[in-house]
Amino acid sequence: MVDIDRANEKALKTLLEARPFWVDIQPAIDIVPGMKKNLILHSGPPVTWERMCGPQRGAVIGALIYEGLAKSPEEAEKLAASGEIEFDPCHHHDTVGPMAGIVCASMPMIVTENEAGGNRAFNSLNEGIGKVLRMGAYSPDVIERLKWMEDVLGPVLQKAIRKAGRIDLKNIMAQALHMGDELHNRSRAASYILFAKIAPYILETMEDLTKTNEALKFQEANIHSFLGFAMSSAKASLDAASEIEGSSMVTVMARNGTDWGIQVSGLGKQWFTGESPVPDVLLFPGFKKEDVGRDIGDSAIMETYGVGGSAIAAAPAIIQFVGGTVQLAQSKTMDMYEIALGENNVYQIPALDFRGTPTGIDIRKVVSKNLPPFIDTGVAHKDPGVGQVGAGLCDAPMEVFKKALVAFADKYAK
Repeated sequence: MVDIDRANEKALKTLLEARPFWVDIQPAIDIVPGMKKNLILHSGPPVTWERMCGPQRGAVIGALIYEGLAKSPEEAEKLAASGEIEFDPCHHHDTVGPMAGIVCASMPMIVTENEAGGNRAFNSLNEGIGKVLRMGAYSPDVIERLKWMEDVLGPVLQKAIRKAGRIDLKNIMAQALHMGDELHNRSRAASYILFAKIAPYILETMEDLTKTNEALKFQEANIHSFLGFAMSSAKASLDAASEIEGSSMVTVMARNGTDWGIQVSGLGKQWFTGESPVPDVLLFPGFKKEDVGRDIGDSAIMETYGVGGSAIAAAPAIIQFVGGTVQLAQSKTMDMYEIALGENNVYQIPALDFRGTPTGIDIRKVVSKNLPPFIDTGVAHKDPGVGQVGAGLCDAPMEVFKKALVAFADKYAK
């Protein structure tokens, strides 16, 4: 009989010992496993074009135009529905994507390596906030920005990180938690720290003053630029702890705007899904509740990792962006301790006397205590082409954890 507690100790130890480093920037076609010209990766569990939500459809339309496979939104929709384009979750390709999570062949990708496990994970570069591809927008300015990121930002960062060799991302995240980030919806401090670390190498490898200046200004102004690095760090760390026989630790939480899904270490790559809920949103000016799309994105990897909503007590200022109260933030972090296997040995919450963040979600505790994991997240418009409407708070659906626990009991309760 499998010793579940020992398996969970192993899974948590592997997660805590992970050492994610930024090591490169490369086009998706050259680095993401299984990537090809007619493949588009998306956030969340598997979903067909017919079942995709509005923002994910919008992002697919934008990606097809960006790749030159379609000339208009109408042509892109027709191509997406034709069967000629393949769709697959980012998580099936060692990749994570925020919001719609769309990754296509030409996108420059962050390459993150877990030195402890020797495995890698990937994420696209962050576009900023508002009217962006990951939020389902596909207007000409969105496509133009993606082209600029491919032609200018990606190459500038590639030369810089290759000169630097590697940058310790776990160290940056630990510092940022002490500076008011929770590393999901607020990565302002982490973005500034990374900027300070990479800027000298950008200048040292400068070949074109105009392009270098553009890249520096973009990175300095983008307070969410670290999110992709944080997500790929979490993915590389959690992948190392996946498929441990007998472990009830959650290794993936992901949403595609239609379905909300999880994977569990001891159950391998099997998805357990339910309907994605509508977040409680603090709306941007000009939008109303009826505009809000369902919860979406692979960025719940942050809560799975032990930061984000798990560490929201470290980031009281995030309340101004996502809504709620400081007291709610603290109580949600305390709830996450109740369903965690342990506390982080590196990530700490100053407001809780530097207690380690709750880390390693246990499906058994989630169900027995009826306490769903808590997510703080960006929110997209429910229709394609619009973009971000705000940010908010969301509890994971209990249904997916109950399904996973039934499957876990069927496999191990013998």
